[in-house]
Amino acid sequence: MVRLLEKRQRTGSVLTIFAIASFSLHVLVLLLFIFQGLNIRQLSLRKPPNFVQLIDGKPVGNIDDLAREPEAIRRFISKTMISMFTWSGTLPPQNIEEVANPKSDLGILIRTSQGSSQKISTSTWIASFALSEDFRKGFLSTVAEMTPPEVFSENPNQVMTSQLIIKRVYPPKQIAPGKWRVGMVADLIQKNRVGGEKLVTPFNKDFLVRAVDYFGNPQADNGTDLQKAIYSVRTDKLEIYEIRNLCLLDGYNNLNEDNLKQCGARQTSDSFIK
Repeated sequence: MVRLLEKRQRTGSVLTIFAIASFSLHVLVLLLFIFQGLNIRQLSLRKPPNFVQLIDGKPVGNIDDLAREPEAIRRFISKTMISMFTWSGTLPPQNIEEVANPKSDLGILIRTSQGSSQKISTSTWIASFALSEDFRKGFLSTVAEMTPPEVFSENPNQVMTSQLIIKRVYPPKQIAPGKWRVGMVADLIQKNRVGGEKLVTPFNKDFLVRAVDYFGNPQADNGTDLQKAIYSVRTDKLEIYEIRNLCLLDGYNNLNEDNLKQCGARQTSDSFIK
C-alpha cells in the first residue's frame, strides 16, 4: 500500500511539472507572437523609403524625405508638360501592333468654367495626376478650353495635332523645405495634319513644385493599363501645385528675384493660378 501511494505521488509530481512547463511554453509563444505582431504593425505604418533620381537615372536612398535632386525636378516638369500638351488624336501604343496602327483617342469630357463640356486628350488627363488635387480640376478646365475639337475629328482633313517644344527649363530654386520654383520657356505648336499650317503660341510658365509621399498600386498585377499609367505619374514623389505666367525681362538668361517681383504686376487673368 505504501509503495502504491509513493508511486501515485511521483506520477502526480511529474504531471504537475509537465503541466507547468507546457503552460510556460505557451505563454512564451504568446509573447513572441505579440512581439512579432507589434513589429509588423510598425513596418506597415512606416513610410516607404524615399528615392530620388540622379543624373544617370539610378535611384539612391535619401535621408531627407523632402529632398529632391534638381535634375529630377527639371525632368519631372518637362515630362509632365510634354505629356499634358501633346495631342495627336491617338492613344500611346501599348504593344508593337499599336505602333503601326495606333488606336484613336476618343478624349475625356471635362466641364469648363462656362459650364459646357469639352474634350481633353487621354494623355493630358493621365498627366494631370502630377498636379495637386485642389489645383488639378481648375487646370483641366483651362486645358479643355484651349484644346481644339479638331484633335478628335474623324475627318483626316480636319485633324489637328499639338506639341510642346521646350527651349529651356531653369534650375529649381528652393522657396521652402520641400518646395521649389521652376521656370520653363517653351512653344506650343498646333499643326493641321493635312495642310501643314502652324499656330505657335509662347508657353512660358513658372511652376511651383513640392515633394509628396508615394504609395504604390496595391493591385499592380491586376490593374488596367490606365491605372498603371496613373500610378506611374506619382512615382517621382513630386506634384505641381501652382502654375503662373513666366515674365522674361531679359531674354531667357535672367531669372532673378528682382525680375520676378517686377513680373508680378504683369500677371494676367489667364494665368494658371490656383
